[in-house]
Amino acid sequence: MSARALVLALLLPAAGCSLLPRSQPLTLSDGRQAMGTVLEITLVGRDPEELRGALAEIFAEARRLEALLTVFDPESELSRLNRAAGRGPLAVDPELARVLDLSLRYARLTRGSFDVTVGPLVQLWTEAAARDSSPGAAALAEARARVGAEHLRVLADGTAELTRTGVAVNLGGMAKGYALDRMRPLLARRGVGNALLNFGQSSIWALGNPEDAEGWRLLARGPGDDFLGVLTLRDQALSVSGSLGQWVEIGGRRYGHVLDPRSGEPLTRRRQALVVAPEAALAEALSKALLVLGEAEGLALVAEQAGCEALLVDADGGTWRTPGWDDAVRFEAAR
Repeated sequence: MSARALVLALLLPAAGCSLLPRSQPLTLSDGRQAMGTVLEITLVGRDPEELRGALAEIFAEARRLEALLTVFDPESELSRLNRAAGRGPLAVDPELARVLDLSLRYARLTRGSFDVTVGPLVQLWTEAAARDSSPGAAALAEARARVGAEHLRVLADGTAELTRTGVAVNLGGMAKGYALDRMRPLLARRGVGNALLNFGQSSIWALGNPEDAEGWRLLARGPGDDFLGVLTLRDQALSVSGSLGQWVEIGGRRYGHVLDPRSGEPLTRRRQALVVAPEAALAEALSKALLVLGEAEGLALVAEQAGCEALLVDADGGTWRTPGWDDAVRFEAAR
């Protein structure tokens, strides 16, 4: 599995907690490991105690949600649900129920091109890479039969159910975005209105603006080694998804970590999708759906969603965007 390429860079001077008078804005930044990547936080405000308190709360929230939503901890709430597949409804943490309910909405919205029940396909292709042999048609069909939103139920009594043995939920495609959305109220309670929340350079919440700037300026990298240009974000969530941002090699061919839940096949065409939206979880779901659906159907889907815009870039030079993309992010294309 390859290392994820850096796709975004913050175009600001290095920031720390300055020693300006209390009445002057100051910037506080920190970064820590969370959800399998690095969560980088930049806060702007006037009260250093509130800023430090907000940082501590944000990182604690990331740890809490990771423990709940990960599939890598056999004791997590999600792992318990996956083990109970086919055994009837299971009482789950209300937070997990909210995430699962949201994931069902996104599956309907994206016409099945984003689906968190891809766990069986993830396992199938991971095992295929380990033995360096593509899965056979029968194995692929068997895994596909256990994938689909119809196999996941979230009930009003606080229970959830995976209706068939072998069904498995993997929230890796939206967990970071959901976590960022949950961090916004923490900042609001602390009176922090200007912040950049950055999960692994791929899921971003840009709130307000830094000192002496209209918004948060980010340099976006394309699917190759080139730069696409500069985005300026203010009160927007951004998701950046690459079809081959992570990949496995089977028989000398690269297969991306993004799967088409409908066919069961990994994506093999090198592309990068950037989506801005009013919520980070929505941006994540749409960016994956855009990669799967492609430039015509995918961009039309994004354009239908209020407050959402997108850019899709192909490694061979093709570029497609929604009509409002350039204005929404004040896009400055690289020369």
